[in-house]
Amino acid sequence: MIRISALADKIAAENAMPLAEQWTARTLYEQLSETAARVPERPAVTFQLRVGPKDPAFTRNWSQLHEDVTRAANVFRALGIGPNDVVAYILPNGLEAATVLLAGATAGIVNPVNPLLTPEHIAGILRESGAKMVVTLAPFPKTDLPQTVADAIVRAPRVETVLEVDLARYLPAPLRWIVPLIRPKVERRHTARVLDFHKALRRQSGTKLDFEERRDDSICAYFHTGGTTGLPKITGHRPGGILYNGWCGVIHEITEQDTLMCPLPLFHVFAAYPVFMTAVMSGAQVVLPTPQGYRGQGVIGNFWALVERHRATLLLMVPTAAAALMQRPVKADVSSLRLAISGSAAMPVELFRRFETATGVKILEGYGMTEATCLVSINPVFGARKIGSVGLPFPYTDVRILNCRSDGSVERECGTDEVGEICVRSPGVNNPVYADPAKNRGTLTPEGYLRTGDLGRIDADGYIWITGRAKEIIIRGGHNIDPAMIEDAFMHHPDVAFAGAIGQPDAHSGEVPAVYVELIAGAQTPIEEIAKSARTRIGERAAIPRHIEVMETLPKTAVGKIFKPDLRRRAIERVLGAALERAGSGARIQNVIEDRHRGLVAIVSHGRDAADDEAAGHILGEFVIPWAWSDMTDPTRS
Repeated sequence: MIRISALADKIAAENAMPLAEQWTARTLYEQLSETAARVPERPAVTFQLRVGPKDPAFTRNWSQLHEDVTRAANVFRALGIGPNDVVAYILPNGLEAATVLLAGATAGIVNPVNPLLTPEHIAGILRESGAKMVVTLAPFPKTDLPQTVADAIVRAPRVETVLEVDLARYLPAPLRWIVPLIRPKVERRHTARVLDFHKALRRQSGTKLDFEERRDDSICAYFHTGGTTGLPKITGHRPGGILYNGWCGVIHEITEQDTLMCPLPLFHVFAAYPVFMTAVMSGAQVVLPTPQGYRGQGVIGNFWALVERHRATLLLMVPTAAAALMQRPVKADVSSLRLAISGSAAMPVELFRRFETATGVKILEGYGMTEATCLVSINPVFGARKIGSVGLPFPYTDVRILNCRSDGSVERECGTDEVGEICVRSPGVNNPVYADPAKNRGTLTPEGYLRTGDLGRIDADGYIWITGRAKEIIIRGGHNIDPAMIEDAFMHHPDVAFAGAIGQPDAHSGEVPAVYVELIAGAQTPIEEIAKSARTRIGERAAIPRHIEVMETLPKTAVGKIFKPDLRRRAIERVLGAALERAGSGARIQNVIEDRHRGLVAIVSHGRDAADDEAAGHILGEFVIPWAWSDMTDPTRS
């Protein structure tokens, strides 16, 4: 057993044997088969539609999950999916999402898609991946997902088949009988055939695959990026990199005796690989509470009772979820928990301490990204944990801090504790990184290191410290300001649940700091008091926010990251709109849109006359934000 407690242990593990000898399976299905044969009766996946104390939980053991995946893979091949064809699933969490993730990667290439995206975004992902089949929800009360997907498929003409999952099967009688009477109607304007997923499964064998599986480590999954700085990109993942994520969990002593509480979405790499693939490789159980996970009705309020009910041993979370959980008392027996793993974004130190004090559970912060097939580093279970760092690189992963040119070439490597761009070479970094060749320019260094776009440093012990996102850095008159410093200062106040700092447009400095704050439920603290407290913790005058605003709820991605493009849109509308109003212009900021080539673009409605428009143009020209008149044929190309 490999135990990583220091950088020397990681290096020793790498020198002991090649990575290819660390496990035997070469495909996801082969690993599933090995685990199902070893622990057939152990629980694999548990799903709850609702989280009340008496609501049923549905569990498939490893033998049953193996049968489900085999049937589904055979269904996909029978319906025309070949090894290079794409099966997209646009599903909330559930037993079906877990099944399709594995089956799609076995029969062809699986493409998980965020169901919270707009039809336009979903359609763009389906077109870029070339999806031939979509698995999604059947019409069901209180969800508009089936209509959203139907509207998206109209714009994705390569989709030939839609398989629908009916959630009514998880309802008790008589509720299950009522659903057909109140099922919303979906207007389908596409030509794809629509079939029932479970009926299709029952017509196929679950004993063995009806086809020969590929074993050449070809791309078997397409994931779209879930970042907070722009439109999604699609990156391809290979079985070797995916299984590597599972192995990284196993070396942290996760076994078939563990239960992983995972209210994170299976369309995101964090849940799909470090969590679910760790279970596939170890035989551990994964618990999925409600289709929406942390966003599900009653999940936060009943969360600690869920931990007690399932005797969870590991908790998977993101900082926004941890902050929400800290607004509820821990009124349950959570003694089964031995670890909490936090990723996706940096956790403020104050929230870190608050959580550990309330729960008694040790948090390990890690780091990963979609482009690297997720895992990069984690604070060691057995060694020194450095709060605020993202720990040591996993074995066989090499991290360097580089200064790179725009074409990917390296100017120089940074020294110990010197800040530069975090660059990663690992079993999960592929060349090319993105499915679209146009997006790959400058993504890798000539030596094959992925440029993450994150700024950071490596200390003398080999621990990685993220200091900011290169695209999020606030540049005030040429001075770089790390938004995390501002956010940490505001998060120190006990009444602050979330804080998001951005650069807002400024005619003099290009941009200046602004911060948006969400208070904990019921808090009445004046923002002036919070701002005064935060200012004492902001180390440089230039970083003191020019604008502070309290929002009822900050915009967040499906995995709980604060969605900063929405905050930037809000700031652009406010600042540019105020500038026009001060000048007495009749022109107005209509909205702010995102263009793939120009970034955020302000769309402006015309003023009173041509002279007014000319004056408005001069005013808006004082800012670096692109803008366009609202009546232009294609305003994003002005």
